[in-house]
Amino acid sequence: MARWKPTCLHLPASWHINLRLTTSNVRRTACLFFALTLIGLILIFYLEVEMTPVMHDPLNDLINKYELLEVTDTKDENLYYGVVIDAGSSGTRVYVYFWPRHIGDTNRLLRIHQMRDKRRKPVVMKIKPGLATLASSPSEASDYLKPLLDYAASHIPSAKHPESPLYILATAGMRMLPLSQQEAILQDLKTDIPKDYNFLFSDTQVEVISGKQEGVYAWIGINYVLGRFDHANDNDAMVEVDVAGENGPVSVLRTRTVGILDMGGGSAQIAFEVPHTVSFDGSDPQEDVAKGMLAEFNLGCDVHKTEHLYRVYVTTFLGYGGNAARTRYEKALVNTTFSNTKSTANPPGLKEDSPYLDPCLPVHMQDKITHGGHTIYMKGTGDYKQCQSSLVPLMNLTVPCPKQPCSFNGVFQPEIEFRNSEFYGFSEYWYCMEDVLRMGGMYEYVKFEKAAKDYCATRWSLIQEHQDKGLYTKADAHRLKYQCFKSAWITTVLHKGFGFPENYKYLRTASLIQDKEVQWTLGAILHRTRFFPLREIQLGVFQKQVPPPWVHASQVSNQYILISCFVVVCIFIFLYLRWLRVLGPRPLPRVPTMAYFMTDEGQIQEGIQETGAVLLS
Repeated sequence: MARWKPTCLHLPASWHINLRLTTSNVRRTACLFFALTLIGLILIFYLEVEMTPVMHDPLNDLINKYELLEVTDTKDENLYYGVVIDAGSSGTRVYVYFWPRHIGDTNRLLRIHQMRDKRRKPVVMKIKPGLATLASSPSEASDYLKPLLDYAASHIPSAKHPESPLYILATAGMRMLPLSQQEAILQDLKTDIPKDYNFLFSDTQVEVISGKQEGVYAWIGINYVLGRFDHANDNDAMVEVDVAGENGPVSVLRTRTVGILDMGGGSAQIAFEVPHTVSFDGSDPQEDVAKGMLAEFNLGCDVHKTEHLYRVYVTTFLGYGGNAARTRYEKALVNTTFSNTKSTANPPGLKEDSPYLDPCLPVHMQDKITHGGHTIYMKGTGDYKQCQSSLVPLMNLTVPCPKQPCSFNGVFQPEIEFRNSEFYGFSEYWYCMEDVLRMGGMYEYVKFEKAAKDYCATRWSLIQEHQDKGLYTKADAHRLKYQCFKSAWITTVLHKGFGFPENYKYLRTASLIQDKEVQWTLGAILHRTRFFPLREIQLGVFQKQVPPPWVHASQVSNQYILISCFVVVCIFIFLYLRWLRVLGPRPLPRVPTMAYFMTDEGQIQEGIQETGAVLLS
């Protein structure tokens, strides 16, 4: 029995021809649509990149972070260098910095970073003791600094030495010397260093800086690393600032800076931007002291522009550091105890079996202190709230304030806009929260108070047992002993002294900024090189952005990328059309008669016809 097997040729000829032509058109149309779509996407990408300002490009931030970890390319002719020597009280350090060419925008600061050697380590070196120890032999000052200067010179290309500024800035140790001894040491440096080194160096680049300058430099360095001087990012918190314009004060809306709180062993410091003008009527002679706590400066290279004009309040409180406060506290206890001997027969603390109960020491901890030849015995009760109350008198809040408002000890402090502010706490603020309590980071008074209360109320024997088991990996014996006192002290200074509300949630304690230790020397070189971009601006030589090392040698502009992509697409279209032409139109197959489709095979149909003809004959 004959069967019909449909194939691709079992359709009418007209259907076959139309189907083939439609498929070809679809292929060509799809090809052209794909090409045009690809070109459109490339154009959109190009326009997005070109029309977005460099300051908005997130790649810049990634590049800047990456640069800090990479070896500094000393073969790059577009890099410049600077050296800062920090002559402190216990030792002297040298820091080497570098920066690429300025971008040509007077509103942008130099991109200064710490130089890194071939092992990716910061180029830093320290020697001991401090420069101030040469007070009796000032002629040895230049020889004393020679190892540091040789170290810096060896890392900076010799051809760059004449254009690399050198700053020698002395701090606390030198400030304690008489002016005559300070000048003798500085004069030796001014005379001898230019003879042996070819750095860009003048007499004004070696000096003893004040505590106010040091605080301002620290504030600049921290805000610089945090990117708070980049005023083009709309995602940052903003603040309205009054600055001096050509025709009087004007208001400028810009990125909010951060304030800093620092507390060492001997002193406490606060620095923050004052957004609004502070007026003084001159009625009180003490107002000059208050004026001295405000620093106004312009970080920009153009003094006529206000984008980087800042007004910063900075002051240091000697004797308000963690250790100094404990010493004052113990001295007050001794004086009070022995003054009570006149009115009380046997006041607590004079004998070991009747100690003074100290709320600022852990429970059952025994201690004794000696001051002025008198000794008292103490035993901890671990009462955190009582400890706080006993520390309030140390703040001297009753001292008259010549210029309102004041913080403590009668010191003027401008009002802080707590609702639109942000602070970072360093040193003791970080140690108190992290070393024992492991709460470093965002400060929350309620949580911190609970953790501090629990620690203070812990038996001293249990604390020692935990230490022996290695539970306090970051704390030494001194920290464990005075953790309760210092926890109460930093909260008292913060809330009773500086006036921070207890529900303030914008204080972050830290030891590093973005995993980097920020030195005040960074702020110093940023401030002192602020006019350097003028030279490049006048020469018309700029650098829009610093490429990352992996694309430094092969970087091409966006225009070349666009042209290359366009050429590739055109070549693709040309080759595809060429391929279609080479194939050419295929000849249509012969269409058989309808009798062909009535059997399985045409040959069988023809055989049947022949057989039928024979039978009829």
